[in-house]
Order: sequence, then C-alpha cells, then structure tokens
Amino acid sequence: MSGILLFVILAPLIGFLINGLFGKWTKPYAGVIASLALATSFILGLFPIMSVLNGHIVEYSYFTWLPFKEVTVQFGLRVDALSAVMLFVVTFVSTMIHIYSIGYMHGDKGYSRFFAYLNLFVTSMLILVLGNSYLLMFVGWEGVGLCSYLLIGFWYEKDTASDAGEKAFVVNRIGDAGFTIGVLYIIYYFGSATYSNVFPRVEDVLSPAAATIIGLALFLGAVGKSAQFPLYIWLTDAMEGPTPVSSLIHAATMVTAGVYMVARSNAIFSMAPIAQEVVASVGAFTAFYAATMALTHKDIKRILAYSTLSQLGYMFIGVGIGAYWTGIFHLMTHAFFKGLLFLGAGAVMHSMRGLLSIDLMGGLRKKMPQTAALMVIASLAISGIPPFAGFFSKDAILGHALEFGHPVIWVVGEVTAFMTAFYMFRFVFTVFYGEEKVPGLYHELHTHEAPSVMTIPMWVLGIMSIIGGLVGLKIGGHIPFEHLVTQIAPNTEIPNEKHYSELILIGTSVTMGLLGILSAWLVYIKKIVTAKSIANTFKPIYTLLANTYYVDEFVAYCIVKPFWWVSEHLLWKIVDVKIIDGGVDAAGWLAGRLGLLFRIFQTGFINQYAYWVTLGFIILSGWYIVKII
Repeated sequence: MSGILLFVILAPLIGFLINGLFGKWTKPYAGVIASLALATSFILGLFPIMSVLNGHIVEYSYFTWLPFKEVTVQFGLRVDALSAVMLFVVTFVSTMIHIYSIGYMHGDKGYSRFFAYLNLFVTSMLILVLGNSYLLMFVGWEGVGLCSYLLIGFWYEKDTASDAGEKAFVVNRIGDAGFTIGVLYIIYYFGSATYSNVFPRVEDVLSPAAATIIGLALFLGAVGKSAQFPLYIWLTDAMEGPTPVSSLIHAATMVTAGVYMVARSNAIFSMAPIAQEVVASVGAFTAFYAATMALTHKDIKRILAYSTLSQLGYMFIGVGIGAYWTGIFHLMTHAFFKGLLFLGAGAVMHSMRGLLSIDLMGGLRKKMPQTAALMVIASLAISGIPPFAGFFSKDAILGHALEFGHPVIWVVGEVTAFMTAFYMFRFVFTVFYGEEKVPGLYHELHTHEAPSVMTIPMWVLGIMSIIGGLVGLKIGGHIPFEHLVTQIAPNTEIPNEKHYSELILIGTSVTMGLLGILSAWLVYIKKIVTAKSIANTFKPIYTLLANTYYVDEFVAYCIVKPFWWVSEHLLWKIVDVKIIDGGVDAAGWLAGRLGLLFRIFQTGFINQYAYWVTLGFIILSGWYIVKII
C-alpha cells in the first residue's frame, strides 16, 4: 500500500515531467499522456480509500525530509476519512477536466505546456491533501499558488491574462503570510508539525488564547487561498485563463484548500470559539455578498466565478459553526456541479468562438441540446433542488446553523439560496432559451454541440451532480457521509434545546430555491417584468452591483496607488537613490579625494621618501619623549 499511495502523487508528476521536458515531441499526445497520468492516480487512489472505508487509517513515512536539531520532519503521506474524500474529489474531477481539455485546447500552440502545468497543479493539490504534516501541506499550498499563476496567465501575450496571474499571486501572498505564522506557532508549541503529534495533544498544550491566535492565522491563509472577503478580488480576474483551468481551480483544487485546512485543523478551532465565529461570519458575509454581484453580471464565466465565492462561503459556514462534515460534504457536491458548470460554459465559448456576453446569446439549446440539458442539471443542483446533489449538502449546512444557535447565519444562507437560484436560472434562460438575440450570428459562427471528448466528461459530472448527494441520506439512523468524516472531524457544537422540524427546514430551503427559479422564469421567459425595467427602477443599486461595489477601484486608488507612490517617491527616489546610492557614491568620492591627497606623497623619488620617513620618525620620537616627561 505504501508504494501505491506514493505513486498516487508520482503519476501526475511523471506526466508533468514528460510533457514539460519533451513537449516538443509529445505535443500530439500531451493530452492523452496527462489524462492517463490522472486516471492512474484516480484508480490507485481507490485502494487507500477502500481501506479507509473499512475503518483503517493509511499512513506511511518514506524518508527524513528536514533533519533539524529539535524538530525532525519526515516525508509522509496519510489517508484518513477527511483526506480520502479530498483524494476522491481531486483525482476524479481532475481526470474529467483533463479529458475535456483534450478537445477544448486542441490546436493551441501551448498544448504540451498547458497539460504539463495541469498535471503539476494536481500534483501540488495531492501533496496538500495527502501530506501528514503542516509543512507538507505548506509545500502543496505554495505549489497550487505557483500553478495558478502559471495557468491563469497561460496566454501571457494578453496583458489582461498576465496581470490576472500576477494579481492572484500577490493577493495570495497576503493570506500565505498568515498561514506561515500559524504553522510556525504550531511548531513552537508542539515541537512538531506532524498531525499525529499535534492533534492528540491540543487540549494539553494550547490555551484557548493560543488556539485562537493560531486559528485566526491559519484562517487568514484560507481567506486568501479560498477567496473569501476581503481577499477574493483575484478569483474573478482568474477567468482570463483557459476555461478548464477555471473549472480545475473552482471545483477540485485551489479554492477548496482553505476549507480542507480548517476542517483538518478542527482540534485547534474547536478550542477557539472566537476563531470559529470569525470563520462562520466571514463565510456567511461572503456567500451573500458574492451572490449579489452575480445577479447583474453578463460575462458567463464571471457569473460562475461569483457563484463559486458564494458557495465557498457556505462551506466556511459549515466548518465555522463546528459541523465540519457539512462543509466538506458541500465541497464534494460543489466539485461535481461547479466543474460541470464551467465545462458547460467552456463548451458554449468553444462553440461561440470565445464570446462571453449573455446579451449575445439566446435559444442556444437548439444548437447545443446536450450542453443545455447538463447546464439545467447543474443549475438545479447548485440551487438546492431535490434530489440533486447540492440539496443535501446545502440543507445540511443551513439546518446545522439553526440547530447550533446561529439564526442570523441561517437567514443569510436562505436569502442567498434564493439569489443563487435566481442568477443561475437567469444564466440558463438567457443563454439557452428564448430566441436568438443576434440573427444570423450562430450561422456565421457555425455554432454546434461540443465534440464527444468534451461532452462525455460533462455527462459523467452531470450524473454525479444528480446522485452525488445520496451519501447524505439518513440510513439506519445515521448519515453515511457524516459518520465517515466525524471520525476525524467531530461536531463541536451542542444543539440548542429548541428542536426544529426537519420538514420545515427542508421545505424552507427548497421553497427559496423554487422561488428564485420562478422569479427568473417570470423575468427572462415570461417577461412579466423586464430586467431592464428592474435595473432602471433600482438604478443606483444596479449600478453598484454591476460595478462590483467599486472594490477594484477602491483597491487601485486607496491601496495600490499609494503604495506605488511611496515606492516610487520615497523608497526609490529618496531611500534607494539618495540614501543607499548616495552613501555608496559618497564613499567612492571620499576615497577618490583621499587618493588625490596621498598622491602628493607618491612621487617616485627615493630622497623624498627618505625625507618623509625621517620627518615621521622625528615627530613620533618627540611625542614619545613628551609623554615620558
């Protein structure tokens, strides 16, 4: 088993090396090589997953990685209930995205480079979730950050793409600083970063204050990596990368890392109620805040990007209120339907020659019936409509929020659920239903259904979007998914004495989703009230949302430009040029002047040298005699 577990990581790494080093020769087969590498990783990963399902924890140490005097770090891998879920999600969804990319990226001049980066991305994510210590998690954490930079800016000839890659990299450095501080505190208190040496001793070693500091520091890292408020500003610009990259980032890898890290650190957060409250509150605010921006956007990929921000907020509500399994459950179901949504959007872009605005689309289901059906499935799932996967996980989060004494968060979550259903079916109705908005455009672009290499992975994810939530059904008095995850991340909150009817809670959630769909149908299909009239009636609010609360402008004018001014006028022109360069130049000038002075004594005549030596001898002798007297 140790070799199998190690090869789960090595398989995509080998794919990266083959396409990265020999891409010139492997280009026609780069997609197949990368996909086979991920499929191998997925199949091999089933063995440790089955072992975990049978009640075992799989953990191996392979070699001494960092031999310090007091803290020795082993390179080890661990698969328990939590990492088993992540292993399945990462390898399964990533395999589908790799296969899809063979068709989507066909003909791109960077074909081999793209698949090399994609394999490296998944390798980094697997190190993050399978590593048995915080330091290995940190390696994967930084690895996915690097790969996101490479893939977001993949089409580096475009300024918008390269700028988006830089923005993602810089914003994540802020969060990574917090994560680094948290890990250093853990090493300071425990003398180890290995999970098996840390978590069993948390209650004995940490005070609530120390746990709070570590929890908040770690959560800052999660805010950056999982794009929560206020460090979310990189994620929407990340849409400049190829659409399969967006699907990989949003569904299976980078943005889920923060949720996993908080759930993995449940022993620490459970001792820090303040940190838990911060996690849940930030998640609830981000869920609502991002959903409002998705209501008005017209770029199909950015609508989905804001949707991801909102759904990540739900996940942080789950892990923040202490019901860790609900956050991980939604992470899994979200991977299925969000991966499908982005792949569907990519199929539309592929067919529309890169056009993104929903104002140019309409009636597309006639040209792309399979994509239209799959997008309806995914939209029903994200809207929380039974029996689709999103219903089970979202309902579990909201139900636990109310049961664990967070009524405000429950209300925010329900309102957000309404907005989610509205903006997703605004997307569906506008793009796939109604009439063609620009007559002749589809004929001119030769709009057609995506090829099988793209639609088959979409159907696989579509099926999982339907059945993927069934592990959340109560069977024999317990929920299988909850029973699995709570072995590693137990619930830490005690339900209130008030008991709420499960039917009422489910009914409320479903009703909010159905009302959102109905509202979208009345506006965009029946046109009882047109979207334009609503926008004109609430013009100030619409303008604010359409401009995403002017956050980018605020960041540019209040943060970036002041830092730029300080860097240019203070750090460069004064500190660098005048103080540092000036000091070096002054030292050179002084050395030159002293050289000119001493040049007087360097004439090359022996008699003058003898004169100066004699004079020096007389002066020193006189000083010595005076001192004695």
